[in-house]
Amino acid sequence: MAGPLVGLKVIEMTGLGPCPLAGQLLADMGADVVVIDRESGPADPTDVNRRGKRSAVLNLKTPGGLAAARALIGRADVLIEGFRPGVMEKLGLGPDAVLALNPRLIYGRMTGWGQAGPLSHSAGHDINYLSITGALHAIGTPQAPIPPLNLAADYGGGTMFLLFGLLAALYERQTSGRGQVIDAAMCEGVPAMMGLIHQWYAQGSWTDARGDNLLDGGAPFYRCYATRDGRHMSVGALEPQFFARLVALLGAQIDPALQYDRAAWPEMAARFAAAFETRTLDEWTRVFEGSDACVAPVLTFDEAEAHPHNAGRGSFCRVGGVLQASPAPRLGRTPAAPPRPPGAPGADTEAVLAEAGLDAAQIAAWRAQGALG
Repeated sequence: MAGPLVGLKVIEMTGLGPCPLAGQLLADMGADVVVIDRESGPADPTDVNRRGKRSAVLNLKTPGGLAAARALIGRADVLIEGFRPGVMEKLGLGPDAVLALNPRLIYGRMTGWGQAGPLSHSAGHDINYLSITGALHAIGTPQAPIPPLNLAADYGGGTMFLLFGLLAALYERQTSGRGQVIDAAMCEGVPAMMGLIHQWYAQGSWTDARGDNLLDGGAPFYRCYATRDGRHMSVGALEPQFFARLVALLGAQIDPALQYDRAAWPEMAARFAAAFETRTLDEWTRVFEGSDACVAPVLTFDEAEAHPHNAGRGSFCRVGGVLQASPAPRLGRTPAAPPRPPGAPGADTEAVLAEAGLDAAQIAAWRAQGALG
């Protein structure tokens, strides 16, 4: 193992999406992440979020499985789970129970709606959590909002804020010696990322009209344009000097002084669109690459891996032939190790229980009782 989190012991309750990504990012940085799985199975090389982790299959509906989970949690630094409120309590693994067992534990809970509130026990997904923050209203075309994959709420408002809370609590534990509970709600993480938009809205420079603003496709110099071959180029020339370079390289007959004149935007957008349609994506890439015009090709997944900048930095890697991101961010003195492929659910059950201080006879007895999968 390598990375700045070597020695950090993390228990992850199996789940989907944002919680497994949090565990993956911790494992990328060297943490020993053990997933408590429900069922054994073969290794899936495409399960990128499982890379670098170990797995123990425990039947938490049996006394032995629950005791095994408590043994693992009792020696952990961090526990992360993404269940609806109350599920862990019903299992006997809620915060009160396990913090009494392990007072130094950082207990990370991630949900869409949060642990309390009128919607806290309701089902939902990224698009729903994003929609009640106002962010989804601002993304898309004038005709309809468009979900930005599940990046904004699940991973931005969920995963990243869970990790931020965990690392803040780990830092505080150095002083207090005590753990605590992290309530990471996606519907609160998203608005925390919207400070600049809230500022502009308060100043009157951002409107409720979708596709009418600086960063939502309203500005002709911050949107995508079709090329002659049906591909797209992204344009983000916000600053005047970059805008002037865009106009010059594009060959558009536009006065750079009109950049922020909203009355000029419709004609400006039409001229930009007409210009971009005269060449292919590859031709425009050669024109703009390396310039300060803030123009770049919109690439497919495979093209992104092969792009000279990404390839030069090693931003992507293939583990078992599966395309995925390399560990990020990069640390100079304690860099992350190359990713290890995903293991099979249950492959490490005996090993992790032995490390928790359980003897072979107890482990064998639990397996015979069906407590270990």
